[in-house]
This record gives sequence, C-alpha cells and structure tokens, in this order.
Amino acid sequence: MKVALYHDWLTGFRGGERVLEAFCELFPDAPIYTLIHQEGVSSSVIDQKTIYTSKLNKIPNIQNNYRKFLPAFPHVIKSFKLKDKYDLILSSSHCVIKGIEKSAGATHISYIHSPMRYMYDQFDNYFGKNAPRYQQLGAKVFRRYLTSWDINSNKNVDHMIANSNFVQSRITKYYQRDSSVIHPFVDLEDFKEFEKIPPHKSDYFIILSAFAPNKKVELAIRAFNKNGKKLKIIGSGQQENYLREIAKNNIEFLGNLERSEVIKYLSQAQALIFPGVEDFGIVPLESMAAGTPVIAFKAGGVLETLTNKVCEFFDESTVESLNSGIENFNLKNFSHNELRHQSEKFSRDIFKRKIMDEIKFKMGGSLG
Repeated sequence: MKVALYHDWLTGFRGGERVLEAFCELFPDAPIYTLIHQEGVSSSVIDQKTIYTSKLNKIPNIQNNYRKFLPAFPHVIKSFKLKDKYDLILSSSHCVIKGIEKSAGATHISYIHSPMRYMYDQFDNYFGKNAPRYQQLGAKVFRRYLTSWDINSNKNVDHMIANSNFVQSRITKYYQRDSSVIHPFVDLEDFKEFEKIPPHKSDYFIILSAFAPNKKVELAIRAFNKNGKKLKIIGSGQQENYLREIAKNNIEFLGNLERSEVIKYLSQAQALIFPGVEDFGIVPLESMAAGTPVIAFKAGGVLETLTNKVCEFFDESTVESLNSGIENFNLKNFSHNELRHQSEKFSRDIFKRKIMDEIKFKMGGSLG
C-alpha cells in the first residue's frame, strides 16, 4: 500500500515533529509533503526521507518569517499537487496541511494537534493588545476567511485523531466532526539514566517553552520577579526581546540548547513551571521522566496526563495564584517512582501501536 505523510512545516523539532518521526518509523518508504523544510533542524529520521515542499520554500529566509504568510497558506495548499497516487495519507496537522487535495480513492487520516488555535479560542492571546498593531488588524481582516477555509478543507479528511480529549472537544466545537483520541508520547530512552536513580537537585525552577503568547512565559516571569526565586528559561520565539526586558536578575535565559543539555537542566530543577493552556503538553511528561515534578495551570491537556501525585496545580492564570502554587509545592514531597510511572504511560511504543491499530480499523482491517 502506498502511503504519504503530511506535516505543516519543518522548521524545528518539537512535539509535532516527534509525532511525525514516529509516523516515519511506521512507514519508512512514505514521502513527506510539507510547506517549508529547513534542513538539519529536525531529526535524521525525517531529514533522510523524500520531502516535497511548497513554493513558499523558495522564499529567502522563509523559515524565520513564515507566520507572516498565514493568509496565503490556503492558496499555497490549493496549488500543492501530489507527486503520486496514494492509498493512505497520514497527516500531522495543526494548521493547514490537512487541506491538500487527496488522491482519488485514498483514505486520509489526520492526527490533529489542534484546530488552528490562533484563529479560534486562542485568537486574543495571539492578536490581543500586546500584539503589534499591524498583526491585530491583519488577523481581524483574515480571520473569517481562514476559519471558513479551514472548516471547508476538512472535506479532504476521512478520519480525525485528536491528540487529547481537550482537542477532541475543540474538534467537535469548531469542526462538528467526530474523532478518536490517541495521546502523544515521551521518548523515555532519552531519560534512561533516571529510571532508578533520582537526579541531583539544584535550587532553581525551570521553563522549557517557545516564546509565544499562549505559552504564558510572561506570567511566570512576573511571578518570579515577585518571589525572587531562581528561574532558568530554555527556548526562544517572537516574544524573546520583550521577555528579557521585563525579567529581573534572578531569571536566566539559556536559549536553545542541545537535547542532552536540556535534559540535564530539566533533571536538576526543583520543578517545571508550566503556566499556559496546552492542547496536550509533551514537556511535563519529559519533566516527570527526568525525575522533576510539575507546577501547572489547571486547564487543558495536562488534566489528562498529570495528577496531584506528580504535580502542584494552580487555579487562576495570575501571578498570585502561581506563586501560591509554588509555596504549596515547597511543602510537599514527590515520589521519584510515581513520576517515572506516570511518564511510562505515554511511551513511543504504546503510541505507535495505537496508531497502527487505528489505521487498520479505519482501513478495514488490513494494510495490504
């Protein structure tokens, strides 16, 4: 059976790209169709595939500016033609890639990381008062067009898989479509050294995040500005200059680090601070696998992966509530075995097995 893989863009290696990597392992001969491909930023498993890109990929420095082309994405998708006929199309989608017209007779199964969140319930977080004026105006002008196109593009999708119950509810709300749920995974092999031996702890807390408005890194910075505790931040993004400007000296920005360095800092932290509302949230699973508990806002996908045995939840998206959660965290002890056990429920092997079972079911019991 001929299989093609879709992914919105390859400009980094985060949770969505790890899912795509697992798809590549399941279907090693399948090509990838993506809007943009920046070589060397994802995994070797992905980079060695046959990768077809859109005409956007020819624009100089597009890897750093693709967000500005969002209104043009539907037109680009319409002109994106498949190189062959396929029996199965498996997409990893959080934006527009699921909208590519499929081959006649093909079955399209789309793994939905989220409906286009910045056009639906996260619109104000992305394009509210803190966004540049031109972005606010542009988003308002194109919002109805993009959401209308997005919903209409679902005609190319035969079956949807949500990455969490939280996302499933959004698919129901915005798409009026049924979906199954298969949670993403944490790469437990990366954290093998902490399987039996608890890591040595330092006196800092940590954030591992992109610097996007919905991640609420600003909230954490303002909380630590007030409580004076040490906070280390790993990541980068469009808010970086602003976040650095408002942070006091007890907050350290580490930038983007190699995987081994990320794991080291994560394992030695007192706790991971997770202040945003995520569709699922891979980082808290990685934190637990590294032997580090979590302090998280009580909303979104974390409610499906974290419990009071591995996490201190805070109830309101405010500095006061987060700092109260940190104080409550300091009064508790978290079991290393419980942290590891919780992360093991979300392994790569379990994910791949569930995906294959779902594909076989939707394809009528056989992959040919």
